[in-house]
Amino acid sequence: MLDVCLLGTGGMMPLPNRWLTSLMTRYNGSNLLIDCGEGTQITIRQQGWSFKSIDIICFTHYHGDHIGGLPGLLLTIGNSDRREPITLIGPKGLQRVVKGLRVIAPELPFELNYIELKEDYSCFNIKGYEIEAYKLNHNVICYGYNININRQGKFLVEKAKQLELPIKYWNLLQKGETVIYEGRSYEPQSVLGPPRKGIKLSYCTDTRPVKNIETYAKDADLFICEGMYGDEEKENKANEYKHMTFEEAATLAAKAQVNELWLTHFSPSLVRPKDSLHVATKIFENSKVGKDRLTKTLKFDE
Repeated sequence: MLDVCLLGTGGMMPLPNRWLTSLMTRYNGSNLLIDCGEGTQITIRQQGWSFKSIDIICFTHYHGDHIGGLPGLLLTIGNSDRREPITLIGPKGLQRVVKGLRVIAPELPFELNYIELKEDYSCFNIKGYEIEAYKLNHNVICYGYNININRQGKFLVEKAKQLELPIKYWNLLQKGETVIYEGRSYEPQSVLGPPRKGIKLSYCTDTRPVKNIETYAKDADLFICEGMYGDEEKENKANEYKHMTFEEAATLAAKAQVNELWLTHFSPSLVRPKDSLHVATKIFENSKVGKDRLTKTLKFDE
């Protein structure tokens, strides 16, 4: 299962009860963060989730409302007695940007490993997460992310028995390890069925609607997408500043055939985003207005 928490839902500037953009996931003891706007560490504390377990931080882009909370968060993680490295992923220039921010957080008790995105699409496997990054269309280089939890095939007891493998080796094969028994090598696929449906979370913000989103968000269990403006009349403004309206986000959700849409990254002028929810639900029924610390557990299909 994958725990998902929308830590902050504000764009441009924080408001009372609305911190800036950030998302956290938990899987198998490892926490992953996408973006780190102002107030991220406060809302993590309010949520009661762990700082020490943050292993990966992904950045969509380097505007202040998406990365301004990083120096303070790194200091807090350091004070949690963490010593293991943290992996940072983001567009080209990541190391330079973080180095600049770390003028106020120069000493950390752990290393930072950098992965800078240079292609239109990249994929990484870290700590059990399959992370896909794909290019968006903002006024600076910006990426969306998929967080996939893949699931191997079901263990086939009858196949294991046919191979006359002792039970003590079954667990190793289930974990993906190769087993040597009586001079012969046995691969996991020899006792596993076809891969089963995993979990897919798709996240994109600060962009115009582009084909990439429809393509890579396809069939997501949860699609978290920016809805900077609630009113249909704001499309001209969304187009000028390279953002999206509720209507455009819902249209993408319908085209990608996702299971559920959460809207986020609201303009400071959108004080009551729920008042505009009908704009999205008339296009994609299973739409929700995000709020700080909105949480859901995504589970494997039985």
